[in-house]
Amino acid sequence: MTVLDTPAWRPRTDPAPLLPDAEPYRLLGTPDAARLDDAWLTTLYGQLVRGRRYNQQATALTKQGRLAVYPSSTGQEAAEVAAALALRPEDWLFPSYRDTLSVVARGVDPVEALTLLRGDWHTGYDPRAHRVAPLSTPLATQLPHAVGLAHAARLSGDAIAALAMVGDGGTSEGDFHEALNFAAVWQAPVVFLVQNNGFAISVPLAKQTAAPSIAHKAVGYGMPGRLVDGNDAAAVHEVLAAAVDRARGGGGPTLVEAVTYRIDAHTNADDATRYRDDAEVEAWRAHDPIALLERELTRRGRLDDELRREAADRAEEMAADLRRRMHAEPRLDPMDLFAHVLAEPTPQLREQRALLRAELEAERQS
Repeated sequence: MTVLDTPAWRPRTDPAPLLPDAEPYRLLGTPDAARLDDAWLTTLYGQLVRGRRYNQQATALTKQGRLAVYPSSTGQEAAEVAAALALRPEDWLFPSYRDTLSVVARGVDPVEALTLLRGDWHTGYDPRAHRVAPLSTPLATQLPHAVGLAHAARLSGDAIAALAMVGDGGTSEGDFHEALNFAAVWQAPVVFLVQNNGFAISVPLAKQTAAPSIAHKAVGYGMPGRLVDGNDAAAVHEVLAAAVDRARGGGGPTLVEAVTYRIDAHTNADDATRYRDDAEVEAWRAHDPIALLERELTRRGRLDDELRREAADRAEEMAADLRRRMHAEPRLDPMDLFAHVLAEPTPQLREQRALLRAELEAERQS
C-alpha cells in the first residue's frame, strides 16, 4: 500500500455520475414532451410573451433616458422565467444584473426591479418580501452570498434552497469557483444557474475556458453538472426544479448550464456589431424560446388567435403600466444615501451625513 492508496488522497465520489450529458437536454419538440401538461405550457407561454414585452419596454425606457442602463435578456426569457418558477415561495433567488426579468417573474414589482438601474435607490425592493437578493452588478459576487444563506438555512434546519444566477462571463471570476467549492464541501442546498449566452460583453466563451462545457466544471468540485437547452423553457424548468428539490432534500448543490444567446447588445452602451455578425444573431432567432413553445402548442392544437391575443394583451397592460410609472418623476431624498449602508454608521459616515444636511439646509435658505 502506498500513500496514493490512503483514504485521505482518494476521491470521495465516483466522477462518472457527476458528468453532464454530451448534448444539451431538450424537451420541446421531442417525444418526451408528451408528458407535459397543456395548461402548464399555456401558462409558460404567457410568461414568456410577458417577459419579451418587458425586455422591449425596458430597452425603450433606456433610450428615453428613464433608465441609466438596461442589460436586456431578450432571447434568454426561457431561462429567466424558468428560474423563478422552479422555486417555492420560501426559497431564495440570487440574481445578476441581467436577471431583472427573473426578479419580476418571481413577483417583484416591475418598477421596483428597475429602480437600481435607474439610480434611484440602493436596491429598489425589499429582498425579504419575495426572497430575492439585490441585483448584483459586480460579477459573481452574489454566488458566495447564496452559498452562505443556503448553508445557514441548512444549519438552522430550514428546508429551503437558493438558486444563484450568473452569466458565462461570471464563471471566469474567483467568486464563482470559491462558491462552488464551499457549496460542495458543505453540501449547501444551492443551485447554480449559468446562462451561457455566448459572450462576456465582447469576449466569446472560447476565450474564457477550454472546458468541454461550463457544466463539466461541476465534477471538479464534486457536484453534478447539467447541460440544458436554455431556450427550451420546459426543459430548463424541469432541470432546475429537480436540482432545487434535490438541494432542499439534502442532496447538495448542482451546477446547471443553460445554453442560450444574447440577442440584444450587452447593454445600451455596447455596440455588438463590433464582435459578432448579423448572420449569427439571425441563426439564433430561429431558435427563439417563444417560437419553440409556439411550435409545441401548435402541434397540440392549443395555439390559436385567442391565446395569442390574450397573452399579448396582458403583456401590453404590464408595459403600459411600466411606462406610466417610470415616466413619473421620482421624489428623492438625498439623505437616503446614508440609509441602509451600515447598521451603526461609522464616524466618517456621520460626518458626511452632517455635511450634506448642512449643504441642503443652506440651499433651502438661499
